[in-house]
Amino acid sequence: MKRLHYAWVVFGVTFFTLLAAAGIRSMPGVLIVPLQQDFGWNRATISVAVSINLVLFGLCGPFAAAFMNRYGVRRVLVVALLLIAAGVGLTPLMQAPWQLYLLWGVVVGTGTGAMAGVLATTVANRWFVARRGLVTGLLTAATATGQLAFLPGLAALAVGVGWRAASLAVAGSVLLAVPFVALLMRDSPRRLGLRPYGATEDVPEPPRANPFGAAVAGLGRSVRHSDFWLLAGSFFICGASTNGLIGTHLIPAEVDHGIPEVTAASTLALIGVFDVVGTTISGYLTDRFDPRWLLFWYYTLRGLSLLLLPFALGSAYLPLLVFIVFYGLDWVATVPPTISLSSGVLGRASGGIVFGWVFASHQLGAAFAASAGGALRTWLGDYQVAFISAGLLCLIASGLVIRIGRAARGQPALQAA
Repeated sequence: MKRLHYAWVVFGVTFFTLLAAAGIRSMPGVLIVPLQQDFGWNRATISVAVSINLVLFGLCGPFAAAFMNRYGVRRVLVVALLLIAAGVGLTPLMQAPWQLYLLWGVVVGTGTGAMAGVLATTVANRWFVARRGLVTGLLTAATATGQLAFLPGLAALAVGVGWRAASLAVAGSVLLAVPFVALLMRDSPRRLGLRPYGATEDVPEPPRANPFGAAVAGLGRSVRHSDFWLLAGSFFICGASTNGLIGTHLIPAEVDHGIPEVTAASTLALIGVFDVVGTTISGYLTDRFDPRWLLFWYYTLRGLSLLLLPFALGSAYLPLLVFIVFYGLDWVATVPPTISLSSGVLGRASGGIVFGWVFASHQLGAAFAASAGGALRTWLGDYQVAFISAGLLCLIASGLVIRIGRAARGQPALQAA
């Protein structure tokens, strides 16, 4: 009987870790209305904390990738999980907006940012040659799976026994992941005397450079390539149209239209169901088709679905269900082809750090949309302009991704430091 390659153990631990931490990604939409009712804070005020979280979630990524190269994946993950648990666990004690900004924005944002999108990239690139795209898709889908598992329960807790109990439940789930990571995670196959899964020759470990220097140097090399800007620009729009707007404001928007909060949370969880399917298929397709054309169709379909959303919210459930299906299928489906382009077009050796900076632009877009969505709701009284604007931006992104590899034709790929 053929022995299981340890890459699959690392994959399982990584998937479980991302699953446990995904409750954090689910919480903003659930907490906005309860915090508004409990403290009297308006949505613009609460959205500032979400924006701080999203910015740090993105900006920490490149440095986390460099820290993983220097100190190992296991150590970085343990510290990140403890930060998340501490920030969320202390959130029930807050009484003022600045405490929300500190705990939820800074502490939790730093912890989640230490994993962010770079964890899936690092694990897939280090441990897999065969099935790399599929593994990336599955790890990316872990966030959606966690969203599916946590959202209805969190909403029910927030409505039934209060948002404080929901926060403690998430903190506990994150703590459960710590012993699994400490005992089972390994930093690279070479340290176990193995080759990456599917590799036919030895693969050297990444250089153990100064983490801050490596991250900054990676950015310095990246900005000289037009493909980097096309990836970063399209991923900025990706973040704005997913985590920033829909992830933060879909539940409040549904509540505005008379949908009960638990039911609204269930619709976002249902998006997670289709996201698991879409992201897994996207990883499979990324191994076989041009990732630029995959991104073109993903952004086009997302844009059309967002243009439909304001009309779906104002009508019966069937149009909303159509939105959930089409939007859900490509919520995170953009990640596997974007990782492939970051690692392939720009050079696989520095793919983790380069994708970290591309992902930072994603979170800047998310932070912008979270704040802008809250401000537009406070100013105009609804989210219609926000949803339509996001749909139009996605159509622009579909035009950007097609130019990747064309505008920079003849430029050399980036190399590791």
